[in-house]
Amino acid sequence: RDLTDISLLKCFIHLRYVDLSENKLQDLSPLSSLTHLLWLKVDGNLLTSACMQELPYLQVISFAHNRIKHVEGITLPRLANLSLKGNKIQTALGLSHGQLFSLQILELRENKLESTAGLSLPQLKHLYLARNAIRSLEGLEGLGQLTTLHLHDNQLEALDGFCSSMKCLQYLNLRNNGISNLQEVAKLQVLPMLQALVLLDNPCSNESNYRLEVLVLLPHLQRLDKEVFKQGEWEEANKIRRERQEEEKVRTARCGEEK
Repeated sequence: RDLTDISLLKCFIHLRYVDLSENKLQDLSPLSSLTHLLWLKVDGNLLTSACMQELPYLQVISFAHNRIKHVEGITLPRLANLSLKGNKIQTALGLSHGQLFSLQILELRENKLESTAGLSLPQLKHLYLARNAIRSLEGLEGLGQLTTLHLHDNQLEALDGFCSSMKCLQYLNLRNNGISNLQEVAKLQVLPMLQALVLLDNPCSNESNYRLEVLVLLPHLQRLDKEVFKQGEWEEANKIRRERQEEEKVRTARCGEEK
């Protein structure tokens, strides 16, 4: 409706669900009167900041496709689901666990992030970072409850940054990055619960015996590129893994003898 002014909403203090999408809003301050608000959608406006006055019961908010450049100042204690998809955010620094300690779903797709630094949110379960410009994985050690991580369509060439504290991560999508060496996949061995991995459209996915080599490196994996491993693949991978372990033992013994 091309709204630019929502000051009239101050009168409706008991509103719980508000959708103001596809307008021309630059200011959400009138919403501070809506202290019972649970759900807010302001997609497709002209907002340059996600900073709002604290709304004590707000649980879901979507700022998708605005002009937001930073994430500082979001202080919503009961917020469980936050979407900032399709903005101009360059860093996640400023997202504070102290102010977002209930956040479980964070959507940051289609921004301009170059790193994952700043995403220390211990209650987070689902994190969407696809279609950014991420080159490095940093600060992931605080994501102890994370189960789903989308990093497809970024610029990752290495998989440093994953750590054993990410003990709940089950699904990892790395499609269409720049991972050329399959040995980078070995760095995912620190993820004890990883069951599904997507590596399509990385250079390493063109290597011969690609599926088998990934399974050799990650014996607990159930699915690769959304295709479940077959019994024959399990058996072949186990055989190769045992052979390589024996070869390593022989090499280690020889090195010991030479010393």
